[in-house]
Amino acid sequence: MEQKKVFTSFDEQDMKEFEPEAKVGLIATVNPGGLPHITLITALQAKTSQQLIWGQFSDGLSKKHVKTNPKTGFLIMTLSRSLWRGKALWTQEQTHGEDYEMFNLKPMFRYNAYFGIHTVHYMNLVETYGRESLPMVNIILASLLTKLAKSSACSRNQRRILKPWAEGLFNRLDSLKFLSFIGEDGFPVIIPLIQCQAGDSTRLAFSPLAYGKELSVLKKGMPAAVFGLTMDMEDVLVRGVFGGVATYRMTNLGVLDIEWVYNSMPPVQGQIYPEVELKPVMNF
Repeated sequence: MEQKKVFTSFDEQDMKEFEPEAKVGLIATVNPGGLPHITLITALQAKTSQQLIWGQFSDGLSKKHVKTNPKTGFLIMTLSRSLWRGKALWTQEQTHGEDYEMFNLKPMFRYNAYFGIHTVHYMNLVETYGRESLPMVNIILASLLTKLAKSSACSRNQRRILKPWAEGLFNRLDSLKFLSFIGEDGFPVIIPLIQCQAGDSTRLAFSPLAYGKELSVLKKGMPAAVFGLTMDMEDVLVRGVFGGVATYRMTNLGVLDIEWVYNSMPPVQGQIYPEVELKPVMNF
């Protein structure tokens, strides 16, 4: 497999492109069970060439994960389809100071009547791979192949796991999808998987035509997470088991059997599947 060029600092010119809120910022973390988790953090940027910072305005699982396992993966994608990926180590959080003020003066938070940044998180850069461009030709071809063959890759499971809305999000050709798994070094890896679609409500399918070399690291039985996102900032996270690559309608497709679904959108984040039993409120 072709090795990526690895850098231990950001290019000074690239760092300016991380600053706008109008971008995709993702952080992949490791949960206490050693499984991957992906969170949308648009307030992710570089403080220095070797340090990342991000602002927190809502509570979610990723903010807990980094405190028990500081190993993270990150992805920043601009509106021009340039992206940067890498690994970082969470180090600390602050609830005041110049970075706190900087985030809360940005238009997204300064003029928001409902929430502002209440905590700033700091991560030391471990490695990055420089500016990348999305391979749009391969992504388009992979998306079309997936769309044509995915019905043959459905699991035939009679359960409904994904709600119709979430299934529709994955099947939108204009939505963004990203896959994460835990690498051999314990750091989460993030791979763009825009071609990924729902074969049915229990299984995702994707052609490995785009990012095939990176996806070849996935082995059958490995746990993986897929984050789906629209440009309206609607999103859903699923996690499951990679079922390998097989041929469906003369097309090679990888499949992920869904075991867990999570809503990471504010104001209330929470597990969707398996359904959490509702408990009566006993204390007032």
